[in-house]
Order: sequence, then C-alpha cells, then structure tokens
Amino acid sequence: MNAAQLPPVAPEVTATLVEDLSPRLRKRLDAAVTKLGARPTHRDGDTVTIAVDDETELRLHAPGGTVATVDAITCGCLLAPACVHRAAAACAAPTADPAPDPEKDPDAESAPETAPDPADQLTAAPPGPADESASDPVPGPADASAPASPPEAASPPERAAADALWLAGAAVLEAGVDGAGAVTQSVLLRAAHTARLRNLPRPAGAALSVVTLLRAARSGDPSYRTADLVTALAELLGTAHRVGTAAGAELAAVRGRARRPYSPEGSLRLYGLFTEPVVTDSGHGGVRTWVAAPDGRLCTVGDVAPGGAGRALGVADRAVRLGDSALTHRELGRAGLAVSGATVSPDGRLGAGKGVKAVTARGAAWTEPPLAALWETPPSEQAARALRSTSRYADTAGGGSDLLFLEVELLGAVREPDGVCLLALCGGGIAVRLAVADDDPALAHRDNLMLLAAAPGTRLRIIGRLVPAPHPRLTLLACSHPAGEGTVDLGLDRLRRADLPDPAAPVHLAPAQPGDWGADSPLHLLERRIDQTVPAGRAALGMLGDVTAEAARLRRAGLPTAAGLLTALCASAARRERDHFGRLLPADTDGFATNWLTAARYSAAVAESLCAAAWEPR
Repeated sequence: MNAAQLPPVAPEVTATLVEDLSPRLRKRLDAAVTKLGARPTHRDGDTVTIAVDDETELRLHAPGGTVATVDAITCGCLLAPACVHRAAAACAAPTADPAPDPEKDPDAESAPETAPDPADQLTAAPPGPADESASDPVPGPADASAPASPPEAASPPERAAADALWLAGAAVLEAGVDGAGAVTQSVLLRAAHTARLRNLPRPAGAALSVVTLLRAARSGDPSYRTADLVTALAELLGTAHRVGTAAGAELAAVRGRARRPYSPEGSLRLYGLFTEPVVTDSGHGGVRTWVAAPDGRLCTVGDVAPGGAGRALGVADRAVRLGDSALTHRELGRAGLAVSGATVSPDGRLGAGKGVKAVTARGAAWTEPPLAALWETPPSEQAARALRSTSRYADTAGGGSDLLFLEVELLGAVREPDGVCLLALCGGGIAVRLAVADDDPALAHRDNLMLLAAAPGTRLRIIGRLVPAPHPRLTLLACSHPAGEGTVDLGLDRLRRADLPDPAAPVHLAPAQPGDWGADSPLHLLERRIDQTVPAGRAALGMLGDVTAEAARLRRAGLPTAAGLLTALCASAARRERDHFGRLLPADTDGFATNWLTAARYSAAVAESLCAAAWEPR
C-alpha cells in the first residue's frame, strides 16, 4: 500500500484520532503507520479496506472523496475504537486540503466567485440630495481634523491560533525530520485546522505543507527535497509570527485567502504563446497553455489531473475547457481566442464557468503586435519582475509571472555538475544558461536542448522560466523555429536535425567554471547550517562544532550580518541551561526557532539579490 491508494483525510480527523490515543499507544503509532503501509488495500466505491491481518479489516469511508469524520474510519479489531489502527490509517493517508487547487481539480473552476450585481451596488449606495424619502441623511465630507482609525489588528482568537502554529513549527525544528513522527504531525494538523477556522488560511496551508513534506521525507519519497521543507517551515514560522505584529494590508496578506477568487473581466482578446507539459511529483500530469492579452498581461488555461507524463502528452491534443472553442491546447498556443464573460484568478488562470463564452480568433506571430512587445523589455527588468513572482516569502496576491522573453544567440553546450545545459547570449551581453525544464524521457525537453546545442550561432526568440541562481539561468520552454517559421513547444514538439539552419555540428561540452555556481560563495556556509537543522533537529546542529572560522570568512567577504546570524544560530542550538542542582533545563525551542527563521529569511533575501545582480547588463 502507498499513500496514494488511500483517500485523503481531513486534518481535524487525524488530529482527533491521535489525541484520543493513550500515551502507550502514541509511542507505538509510528511503528503502526509503517506496518500498515505494507498491508494490501481494496477499494469498493467510496470505501477503501485495509487488511490489518488475516482476520481484521480497517475501513475508510470517503463520500465525496474525503474522509471527513472520525466515525468514517472503522476497525474490526478487539480494541476498536480505542485501537492504534484507526489513527495509523489516518496518518498514512494524504492530508485533505479544504481549498483544492483548481489546476489539479478542473471542476473547482466551474463555479468562480461572482462579483456583486451593479444594480445591487446602486441600490445599496447612499441616497443623493434629491432622494428626500431616504431615512439616512447624505453623508457629508470627512472631518480632516478627526483622527484616522487605526489599521485592523489580529483578534485574540487569531493570535492564539498563530501562537499554536508557531509552537508546532518550533517543535518540528527541535525534533527534525527523524523525530517529527505522527504525534508531532498531529499537533501541526490540529493547529492548521484551528487556524483555518480563525481565518488564517495562509499559515494553515503552510502547516499542511510541512506535514506533507515530513511524511515524504520519512517515507523515503524520491521527490522529497530538503530545500522544500526549509521553505515551508520558514513560511509557517514567518506567517505565524507576523499575525501578532501585522496590521491593515500587511495583516490581510499574512492571513491569505482560502481560495483564489476569480474576478470578472468581461471580454478578452487573447493571443496564444505556447503550451508546456506539466508533470508533478505527486503523479499528476497535463498541460498549461499560455496566452497574452493586447496589454501584455499573461493568462493560462490548464488541464492537470492524475496521470503523469503520459497524460500530459495526450491532453495536449484535447480541446481546451473554455467556452465553445474547439481548439486543442497545442493549437491554442499558436492561435487566438475571443472570450466573453471571462473570469480570471489573481495568478492569471482563466475560469471555465458556465457563463464563459469563447470562440476561435486569429493569433499573432511572436514578431507581430501585440506579442512582439514581450521581447522588448530589457532582460534585467524581466528578471526582476520574475524574481518578485518566485520569491519564496513574498506577500503577493498573484498577477506576476516567472517567464522571461529573450532574443538569444546560441553559443553551445556547457557541462555542469548535474548534467548539460545550453549557453546563450542575450541583450546586454548577458550569458544565460538554458536548462532542461523536465528530464522525463517521455517529454521532448532533453532531446531538443541537445539538438539546439549542436547549432551554435543560431539566433532565436525563446521563452523560459527563471531559475533563481547566482548566475543568469532559465529552464527552456519554447522557442521560435530554427528554420524561421512558427514556434516550437520544446516539451511537446520534437525538432529534427533538418530543422536546424546549418548541418548540426558535434556537441562539444565546455566545462563550467567553478565560480559560476556560488559553490565558493561564503553565503553557503550559513545556508548549509539552516538546511542541516531540518533532517536531524536542533541538538544535532549544536554538536557540529565551533563556527568561528566560518563566521570570519563571511565577515571577510563583506557579510557581517550572515556571520552574526550563523554564530547566533549555532550558539542557540548548543545552549542548554542547568538548574541549581545541575540538571539540564528544557531547551529554548522558541529562541532557537527565532534564530533559525531569521537566518533562513536573510539567506533567501541575499540569494535573490545575487540573482537580480547577475542579470544586470555587462
């Protein structure tokens, strides 16, 4: 059995089942989760059955696809319902997210939020002077001398929920992945559920992400990356801390939104740019087609669902789910749409509600208006905008894009520690590395990049996704056709040698210069300690020894703040106070979490600054 075979379980259900266990059974919970994972499962409609042993069955009833109540998990053992099996099943199953992602659940877009009717707004407006029948007087001008009302602050229940999230996140840092088992995760789930009830969806979502990543790390999931858990933990701790200090617009950003609202946009004229395959680590697959409005605003039409790379290749030739258009995703990437009744989310996703109408229209070449303007913005400005969009901890309501539109001259292939990339020269004399967007052999990314590497001197228009790094770097998504006509979706279309303007030359790999990678950058001395905390916890970091030499190196490099943060982080990890009898007191998990969060946010900010500087013209 793997987690994907079980229905998702609501966070509060898992938390309640774990909380109801006796202390003795809580100690056995992690072992029970592991044991249950090796047992066979069977699905019959909305019910999944797990064979606990030859005589005992455990059932998860998920009407609507989610286990929503404690009673929906039943066990046939003699100790039920006070057994460990029910809690173990909930901990082994995926965590249900109360706010589904529309891209993974296309039906979630079918009923976008609607704006108030203009007629309702008129009737609700204050009456004018001619409306003498109104009971309320016409409001007069505001008194300039009256003090402005203070911005809204968090309520006591919100602060209490944020405090619970902070303590749960600090406990994860204290224990590390190795020690953050099912009981620690259940505390996070309870805190996330409470935070969502208190209108704190952003920090609650960060807590659910931490739980998901902890489970992936502990199960040996090959898609797990420590950097993802570092980001999720910093987001959790950062938003939980700021709930108590933020006010007004900042507080609204920290609270977040439970679901992306789709706002009405009326009529839109859209021009296709390209289509990219989407394959996620969770086993989802599909495509995302990018289109542009005449003012340069980017929008997307997606179709992503369980299925992997095979589904991505198939969906590319299916009709888009938008109005009455018969265009496939691949065709829309080169054509146009006229949309009426359009709805758009803050991150540019086009809603597919019943009121949306769309018909096929003429597209535009990349060299024609309005698309040509996308390539006229200097690369440094595009990179700065994309970096704001990809910033790990930015307060953003969406609307940005991490895409760059560049005119480049191909220089050839470059060998890197993790493979091969394509080196190109763009405006401002900037040498940019073009990497493979997805190495899945079913997709065309790798083969196309190697073929382009064999054509140095070729000039192309390209579209790529920014990769934050201390050197200019993109993942290559689409390009103008080397033969001069049309465009190429580099994850879906396959180039041939005959498509190159000249006979393809052998690929010569130039070794990457060590300095290009930031491996010698002293900032990594701080980043390494931040990352080392996550797998093994505070105590392990405290045993790594003296960091005086590393701090001195950071100061010599002009990073005194990094040096101070490194020293404070490692000192707080190793610090343990004793009472008057010489006994160790509990560790200061709160102080350590504060030092770790400060270091994580600082290193991320410096890394983003280095990335922005790398895109400045030479």
